[in-house]
Amino acid sequence: MKKFDKERVLLALAGPAMALVVAVALTSIVLLISGKNPFEPYAIMFEQATFSDIQVLIINQATMYYIAAIAVAVGFRMNLFNIGVDGQYRLAAMTTALVGAHVALPNFLQVPLLILVAMLTGAFWAGIAGILKTTRGVSEVVATIMLNAIATSLIAWLTLPENFGVLQGNNSTTGLMAESGWIPGFEVAGGEIYGLLVLAVLVGFAYWLVLGRTRFGFDLRATGASESAAAASGVNAKRMVFMAMVISGGLAGISGLPLLLGDSHTFGLTFPAGLGFTAIGIALLGRNHPVGIILASLLWAWLDKASPELDFHDYDKEITVIMKGLIVLAVVICDEAVRQWGLKRQQQRVGRELAAAARKSKNTEEVAAR
Repeated sequence: MKKFDKERVLLALAGPAMALVVAVALTSIVLLISGKNPFEPYAIMFEQATFSDIQVLIINQATMYYIAAIAVAVGFRMNLFNIGVDGQYRLAAMTTALVGAHVALPNFLQVPLLILVAMLTGAFWAGIAGILKTTRGVSEVVATIMLNAIATSLIAWLTLPENFGVLQGNNSTTGLMAESGWIPGFEVAGGEIYGLLVLAVLVGFAYWLVLGRTRFGFDLRATGASESAAAASGVNAKRMVFMAMVISGGLAGISGLPLLLGDSHTFGLTFPAGLGFTAIGIALLGRNHPVGIILASLLWAWLDKASPELDFHDYDKEITVIMKGLIVLAVVICDEAVRQWGLKRQQQRVGRELAAAARKSKNTEEVAAR
């Protein structure tokens, strides 16, 4: 690996690593102030990660986090802030559950149909924000926040018993999906890993391939860096903005499928919310890189699934909530600090190269004069 590549990797890793160190240090200070042992909670959670059943829970949770974070990362690479991932994910999960409960095709048709429904629903909902931005200049942040609220109300209305809702105790659901749409998992010692873990792997590979190895990905990243420069090179900037929102929404739409098709088989009030907001922190920590997002997803899932044990040791599991918030805050600050340091290093290197070139030119002129 060349020196430049090594330095680039170092710069990419420095921000997240510093953020984690800062977050752990500040969380430990909070524990000390509250009169608690600043090290024991970490030991307890690390011990939980050695149990096979907790490992399965972590992998399953990380699978959903990963797809949602990739959806956020697509927007970030385009310099778009898709805060609507949560609404897109929940609306797509509900729509898919409704279709799965009322349509029963053979397995080889049912599963692709459900995946397509989820993707199209998420893409449609994000596309509304994309149209508003490209035609009216409405900020995607404002548009997606409002669309989240609309999605919540729409879900509540559609799942009413007088519409499509099916009461199961106190839980209003969409009804049980046809078994032909269920996706079996991988049986391991600690339980069952979602079968759609394979989908997460394919999403990560496609993200890396399309954004890093295709003309479309280059145009998308170029437009995110400078719309005017991209337009000058022949790229339709508005089209790229819209496409980025649609792709982000489509990925958000399928982020709930591992749970829906692999475990719950219905959508109801107990279906997890907040996945999209969690994905923002994961994408930031993972630096929008497919491998970095894997590690960040596993970290977040570990904090989620190992923290309940803290309640049994006189520690509040909300410690992990504090840590997550500090990680997000620290990664933004540390990334900027690392970026400034990298820029300074680059300026120094360019200065040395120019000085060396000037000396070489001067020596050449002196030799020619002799």
